[in-house]
Amino acid sequence: MLTVIDPGKPVVIHGYVLNDHMRRLSAAAAKHEPLKPVMAAIVRELGFESFMYGMSADPNPARRETHAFAWSTLPDDWLHHYGERGYVEVDPRVTRTYHRTVPYVWEASEFAHDALARDFLRDAAAVGIASGVAISFRDPDHGRIVVALDSPLATLDEARKEQIGARLGDIVLLAMAFHDFFMAQVVDRKPSVMVRVGPLSPRESQCLELAANGMTSEDIAVKLGIKARTANFHFGKIVSKLGVLNRKEAIALGMARGLIRPNPLTMGRLPPPRLK
Repeated sequence: MLTVIDPGKPVVIHGYVLNDHMRRLSAAAAKHEPLKPVMAAIVRELGFESFMYGMSADPNPARRETHAFAWSTLPDDWLHHYGERGYVEVDPRVTRTYHRTVPYVWEASEFAHDALARDFLRDAAAVGIASGVAISFRDPDHGRIVVALDSPLATLDEARKEQIGARLGDIVLLAMAFHDFFMAQVVDRKPSVMVRVGPLSPRESQCLELAANGMTSEDIAVKLGIKARTANFHFGKIVSKLGVLNRKEAIALGMARGLIRPNPLTMGRLPPPRLK
């Protein structure tokens, strides 16, 4: 589940000497001015068109039912669309940076034949995301952070790659400083930024109860005659409504509150596997 959040008031970090980028962002925040125009100008100076910050509340690779927080210089409508479509599961900026800390320079032409990423790349291109740099890192108190600077160029020539390489130091510093100064504290106050919605629907309760009995999304899909992706969508809603971090916590809270009463004897037998 993706929640769009605004940067908080910058914190004081001892031993850090503000560079021009952070000084400008901090000055805008001190005046209660929106940060999007300032960040957009900084990103353009670095040779890109847009900026995205994302953080998963779960340090493991992103799953749709895990809470994620995001902010971007692009309109919030794009982030909402991104979350609703579950693009975190196929976005190369996310999937290609799971197990690395060095920046990932990517271009859409790399994924021309990737059926899984096709829809994301099409929609992303429409908002000017076709190449860029993604930086992935973690800190001791939070999950995985991904920061991306993006460009509408679908293919990068050698001159462009050299230009990006010359600016990587500033890009990485911007990514990490933005997290430390503006975003980490907001996520620490997660209860104040999470959206609480209504009670679980009958289908959501059914999915949660089946999961409590040890069934995976694939098992639940077979049991209920739906797609596994649809089951994952239901779990995204469940996690959001219960205000927990992941499926395991949802099950524990659901049982503690009496929302579900898992009983393997009442589950019934799974239908036979479908022949291909």
